[in-house]
Amino acid sequence: MKLARIMGFHAVTARLQRRPESVVELFVWEARRDERISELHALAATLDIEVQTVDAGRLTALAQSDQHQGVVALVEVLADGSAGADFDTVLAASLKKSTPPLFLLLDQIQDPHNLGACIRSADAFGADAVIIPKHGSAPLSAVALKAASGATETTPVCQVSNLVQCIETLQAAGVWVLGAEMETEATLFNTKLTGPLAWVLGNEGKGLRRLTRERCDALVAIPMVGAVESLNVSVATAVCLYATQAARTKA
Repeated sequence: MKLARIMGFHAVTARLQRRPESVVELFVWEARRDERISELHALAATLDIEVQTVDAGRLTALAQSDQHQGVVALVEVLADGSAGADFDTVLAASLKKSTPPLFLLLDQIQDPHNLGACIRSADAFGADAVIIPKHGSAPLSAVALKAASGATETTPVCQVSNLVQCIETLQAAGVWVLGAEMETEATLFNTKLTGPLAWVLGNEGKGLRRLTRERCDALVAIPMVGAVESLNVSVATAVCLYATQAARTKA
């Protein structure tokens, strides 16, 4: 059995609510005594999960970070260490929904903070799943999970061996795949965003890889009027997903 660390109140509470059977151990900081800690204790009690109180040093060591908010859970993950969401299963489920599917593909995001923030935006704007490559991407580490603020518990994260093949599978299912680029005439203002859709966002420094870029159905820019030439990838993700939901709501 392999274990992963989840920290922060949002992430731990979401895991207890959705998949309590996967929680192996739950730790809280002995010095923290407030309403949120009390609520966490109460929730764990209803699920018959023991809460262990530990000192700050022990909790930081468990989290491998000091950004734990006073709570850390050790949870069971799949044997291969993947995020636990199967792409084909998620795609099939999304195609059965009454609303058009929406996916976020991240092409080798390196910063775990950015990865977590992108997943958080995907959850906020109703994406069916986040898809990342198994190799060349930041892992779903404690830092990424913390930045996601529990979004990994409500939005599936699928790890795939080949992102280009994943794009081809989406296209075969009728999903229009858009790559976010800076230098292109198509923008969020003149592109149709109302059908089955997948956004592809690239690496922080290099952007989309060549093969990924070439496989997209269209490349779309975020129109900007200021002096800044580009946005952080997590901000760009939020803008693209928000624009998509805004277009769908208006339609």
